[in-house]
Amino acid sequence: MTEPCDLSAVEARRLIGAKRLSPSELLESCIARIEQVNPAVNAVVATCCERARAEARDATEAVMRGDDLPPLHGLPLGVKDLNDTEGLVTTYGSPLYRDHIPETDELLVARLRRAGAIVLGKTATPEFGAGGNTTVNPVHGYTRNAFDVSRACGGSSGGSGVALACGMMPLCTGSDSGGSLRKPATFSGVTAIRPTTGLVPSERRRIGYTNFSVQGPMARTAEDCGLMLSVMAGYDVTDPLSYQVDTRDFRDLPEVDLSRLRVAVSVDFGWAPVEHGIRKVFEARLARFASAFARCERHDPGLESALDVFWTLRGISFIAAHHERYRTHRDQLGPNIVTNVEAGLAMTAEQIAWAHAEHTRLYRSFQRLFDAYDLLITPGQPITPTAVEQRNVTEINGERMKNYMHASGLTSALTLMGNPCVSIPCGLDHTGMPYGLQICGPMKGDAFALGAAHALERLFAADPDLARPVPDLTGLRVHG
Repeated sequence: MTEPCDLSAVEARRLIGAKRLSPSELLESCIARIEQVNPAVNAVVATCCERARAEARDATEAVMRGDDLPPLHGLPLGVKDLNDTEGLVTTYGSPLYRDHIPETDELLVARLRRAGAIVLGKTATPEFGAGGNTTVNPVHGYTRNAFDVSRACGGSSGGSGVALACGMMPLCTGSDSGGSLRKPATFSGVTAIRPTTGLVPSERRRIGYTNFSVQGPMARTAEDCGLMLSVMAGYDVTDPLSYQVDTRDFRDLPEVDLSRLRVAVSVDFGWAPVEHGIRKVFEARLARFASAFARCERHDPGLESALDVFWTLRGISFIAAHHERYRTHRDQLGPNIVTNVEAGLAMTAEQIAWAHAEHTRLYRSFQRLFDAYDLLITPGQPITPTAVEQRNVTEINGERMKNYMHASGLTSALTLMGNPCVSIPCGLDHTGMPYGLQICGPMKGDAFALGAAHALERLFAADPDLARPVPDLTGLRVHG
């Protein structure tokens, strides 16, 4: 029997609106699942259950009165521990903020709460979000993959991915610089979108005129991500790249006919490191669904300099965000923060100028891909989840990685482009762990990319080898 916490967000919201499921019932189901499973995976690192219960009671009364209900009315929400939450501890994964309780919600959280979402807890992240392979920090420790607790869940939105896979909440927030929405979504068998830069505004980015870092939704389906994005998106004066958009396009995703699409596929862009096993899985999956498209062709978009551009711009970003902490509290910062700041400090003006100019050249060249194709599809990640204790990927297929972002070339290269990228599950890989695809769409084509992802999810659902995997929670449950 399906528990309320296992419902999709769209279905749960439909049942709430039809008075067939109360927000209180849904919340209690989510709380019970957290209590049963979270001790084994450590995805949720703080909760505000009593406040959430009070808000759920109010939401239930509004349903019974017949009030007009906002789009996320009564849906429990997990918030990544990088997002400020009023009255709820926000550590950023750092001992420097172990007891930090913000006085106000940041813009993203405020929008979601105004739309009826009920914040239930905070989801784990590496220290200041710096960590793509595993989610671990000195405040909360390791977050474990729900499909195999000995393995990593990806980062930096790893807690959100695991919480969704386990049914702890139907919606979670995430953020992404080099793949921090896409990697944990792939490793946990859920869905996420890295939106077009500026679609989801943020008042907290230190460097406002860059497409380097974005915030976005994580959920269990593309439809759920669209529902959440309809609330998150839209102009705000605090973000210089934000823009106006008709959010109804996300709430009611366009019907995309796969048989009319021209699709480019690339396993590695022609240069990115990808495990041999992942390559084989990608080829096998492609053989199962390529015929669904009007045209499906191999096309490597190039981007050979993207890794060096990304590493340079990442260093600048880390200096802007963390130099003062590095100067005054270096001994209390983890190795990923220190490494990135010091790499940035060592860069010359000539290197930085080259990276900015080359970034622009890559962007212009890449956008021409969409003159010939509607979508670009790649593997969701280049590796299968490693051991949970392995913080960074140092080698792929015997090749040493240049730095800890080298192994994320498939996602970080597309970060530089700024295009919407949707990660969707596509069965299990050769080791029995979740496998996924990365679907890149045209600039500001977020609704179209989500609509295509939704169509693929429906196609995959009919094939047991391609359908979204669900973890066996039996061994994770705590019985009181």
